[in-house]
Amino acid sequence: MSLSVHIEKKLGAFTLSVRFETRGGVLGILGASGSGKSKTLQCIAGIERPDAGRIVLNGRVLFDSRSRTDMRVQDRHVGYLFQNYALFPHMTVEENIYSGIRYLKDKRERQRRVDDMIGRMHLTGLSDRKPGQLSGGQQQRTALARCLINEPDILLLDEPFSALDTWLREQLLAELKQLLTYYDKDVLIVTHNRDEAYQLCRHIIVLEDGRVDSSGKVQDIFSAPPTRAAAILTGFRNIAPARLLENEVVVPDWNLRFHPERPVPPGLCAVAIGERSFVPGREENGQTVTVETILERPFSWLVQFRYRNQKENTPSLWWQVDKTSHEPPQVLSLGVSSRDILLLHT
Repeated sequence: MSLSVHIEKKLGAFTLSVRFETRGGVLGILGASGSGKSKTLQCIAGIERPDAGRIVLNGRVLFDSRSRTDMRVQDRHVGYLFQNYALFPHMTVEENIYSGIRYLKDKRERQRRVDDMIGRMHLTGLSDRKPGQLSGGQQQRTALARCLINEPDILLLDEPFSALDTWLREQLLAELKQLLTYYDKDVLIVTHNRDEAYQLCRHIIVLEDGRVDSSGKVQDIFSAPPTRAAAILTGFRNIAPARLLENEVVVPDWNLRFHPERPVPPGLCAVAIGERSFVPGREENGQTVTVETILERPFSWLVQFRYRNQKENTPSLWWQVDKTSHEPPQVLSLGVSSRDILLLHT
């Protein structure tokens, strides 16, 4: 099972130009709003037509601008879960799911599939309810059942939690992760939420301004993002411009110079430091700091600080430390190992 995408599409002043392949399992497309995530899914599903390129799913050519191949949406065998689930409000749960297999002539087979999907999606007892009578999780499971009943070759999920509050999002995230175990084919999830990407996906693609900025295993991208865009999207806040000067990396904003312990990438443009990487009193890359704010969390302290000789009008830094007492941490200086300073390229 594999998907190969190489497409270009111009949308006013914005150009979508992406190229990637799935590697099995759940692949996430992580990007800020307007980066082209949803448009990419729509091109795969056939809702949007690329200007140029090629899309191949399990050896079937869905789109090829050179040969003028553009397979119809209904023939692509793609399951698409929209942001708002797009359930028919006048239909019951059973009717919504049933609508996904109207083409089947065998009534017994249609009913068997519907009954099986209702059971698998934990919708038993809700068959006669309409979408307005369902919880958010029940609506999502109904929409997912309608997608999966056709046994699509790939499942596309477009911001499946974007309209939900934090508590419900976390609950449905756990449910969806479990439900996806029933589906043994490729899944492509679009999201701008790093928690969703980390918990659901095996691999991720970082999309920036319509182009693939970086890609790799989820754990690798989150622990050591290679680019500035990836660092921002994976939650790093301590980021500053940097350059290589002889054998040292120079960070003017922080008045910091250090010998890198990681290979310096071509096009070095910035460095990033994780909030938990600072150590009080450490001499290595240590500097006197001025604490601006201390925020108390249930299990940690979040300290906003500035280096003593930090350049003016530059963002403050953040240090997060586990809570060992109810007294906020007292800190005069903070250091960081050179191996914990990430080197970022454009």
